[in-house]
Amino acid sequence: MTSASRLSAGDPAPAFSLPDADGNTVSLSDYAGRKVIVYFYPAASTPGCTKQACDFRDNLAELEGAGIEVVGISPDKPAKLAKFRDAESLTFPLLSDPDKTTLTAWGAFGEKTMYGKTVTGVIRSTFLVDEEGRIEVAQYNVRATGHVAKLRRDLSV
Repeated sequence: MTSASRLSAGDPAPAFSLPDADGNTVSLSDYAGRKVIVYFYPAASTPGCTKQACDFRDNLAELEGAGIEVVGISPDKPAKLAKFRDAESLTFPLLSDPDKTTLTAWGAFGEKTMYGKTVTGVIRSTFLVDEEGRIEVAQYNVRATGHVAKLRRDLSV
């Protein structure tokens, strides 16, 4: 993956309309006028992704108190997302992008290094989109553990 395909602060956030865990369509435009964290993760119900999602869940009140919503996106189908949401009591939207169009548009799908090998897959990434739909923060290759705490420090939340 080339760095040219990655988003940076100030870039317009690529639009999306994806099904959530219940099959309802959620669009980035639904968050117009509000800040939203859009994060991309490889697979629901895996250890790292569960830790990350639960960290967002556990910090959601503070983030929402600061006027920031949260949306998670993975290639999982809605039925798997529903099981993940229910098992972990997640209270923010999980969106399904099985064809990886949105993941690719955000630079969150491509080559990455895993266990010393170059593979193609989901690049764990987090973005803060501002009220005007522009990228305020773009973070690629984030760690599943401790990431939300660092994000809160970076955002002074």
